[in-house]
Amino acid sequence: MSDAEIGLIGLGVMGRNLALNIAENAAKIAVFNRTSARTDEFFETAGDLQERIVACESLEDLVAAIRPPRPIIIMVQAGEAVDAQIEALRPLLGDKDIIIDAGNANFHDTRRRSDALDGSGLTFIGMGVSGGEEGARHGPSMMVGGTPQSYDRIKSTVEAIAARYEGEPCVAHLGSDGAGHFVKTIHNGIEYADMQMIAEIYGIMRDGLNMDAATIGDVFERWNGGRLNSYLIEITGKVLKADDGKTGRPIVDVIKDSAGQKGTGRWSAIESQMLGVPATTIEAAVAARALSALRGERMAAEEAFGLPSALPISDADRDRFIDQLEAALMAGKIAAYAQGFAVMSAASDEYGWTLPMPTIARIWRAGCIIRSQFLDEIASAFDDNPDAANLMVTPKFADLMRQSDRNLRAVVSIATTAGLPVPALGSALAYFDGYRRGRGTANLVQAQRDFFGAHGFERLGEDGAHHGPWSSAAND
Repeated sequence: MSDAEIGLIGLGVMGRNLALNIAENAAKIAVFNRTSARTDEFFETAGDLQERIVACESLEDLVAAIRPPRPIIIMVQAGEAVDAQIEALRPLLGDKDIIIDAGNANFHDTRRRSDALDGSGLTFIGMGVSGGEEGARHGPSMMVGGTPQSYDRIKSTVEAIAARYEGEPCVAHLGSDGAGHFVKTIHNGIEYADMQMIAEIYGIMRDGLNMDAATIGDVFERWNGGRLNSYLIEITGKVLKADDGKTGRPIVDVIKDSAGQKGTGRWSAIESQMLGVPATTIEAAVAARALSALRGERMAAEEAFGLPSALPISDADRDRFIDQLEAALMAGKIAAYAQGFAVMSAASDEYGWTLPMPTIARIWRAGCIIRSQFLDEIASAFDDNPDAANLMVTPKFADLMRQSDRNLRAVVSIATTAGLPVPALGSALAYFDGYRRGRGTANLVQAQRDFFGAHGFERLGEDGAHHGPWSSAAND
């Protein structure tokens, strides 16, 4: 009997939680997992929600259980597994049925899959889902790419399960084919930058000021009550104040300092390069994770070079310096978000998506990992300045940068002089300094390129390509 509104394939952590969210808040759902034992276990533990779940033993049963046109969410490992699942579904589906990839897909794959289904009668949606396990169960932020018609079929369902900010669902249709997955990729790139800058500030307090984890946690808790209020600042305070049950020490002090990554941050850096848009703070964060993985080499280098002593900051000046750290982090965040939105703007033009920047900021206000009060201000800035070339030059954020860049400059200078690594904060400062300088130094780079490769250059106030008087100098 076709009475389920939607189907879901893949009952891993994210899939099972999303399925429970749909069953509880939106519609009856049919579910299938390649391993039938997992399907049985999921159904048995669903409690009162069992009556809103159809546990299917085969793909044929899944398709038969859903009201046409059938939307089916795929929650399997990104890559070949998604392609295999699509191929298994295609002969079973009918006209206007919808395949939805809600995993962390590369948007190029999403565009390819969308093109492959074009003209088949089936439609494809790439849906970025942010918020982790908790978000999937109780309200994620969702970024949808696909046709407007296919989005209309799932709109009531995704709005019912989305996180809410002041009553507004944190989900939106952002454009065709890969638009949703691209925006999710850039979300994750900004997340990388945000996390790295927080870690750098933590490192300054730990290694430069000799503060213990709980005391640093108190600082982040205080900051969360101010302009830096956000999910990442909130959980940083909690993480730093948590103790390890085995040793009794702060849990961060027993965690290996080697960060993992699943690819989305790296993709955001690659795409920014391909689009010719500087996203240096995001790139620095990706590189910092790669460097963190070289733990053995870093330990050997410390043995060879040693470490500098703590910062020469007196107890009387410590509170003022910590206030500078707060302001520096704010300036770094502005630069990172400005870069992310600039990349999305360029991609919107490149792929014909017309990405709605205020809407993107709004659907990130709840449910996702980078949610913060800061995003309300970003949405307003783009509403008021829809043609702004960069977030930093909108009046609100220009004022914020004027107020905080001197603190970022001081913190980066002090940390660098003391040998404390601040790659993301330093990149944010360099980006700001480069962006605000009308006459840069690329004129020399162009002269060099013309000298050794005859690439040509433009002259100030003149059209066309020109070459320099290098012929005799090149033979010297």
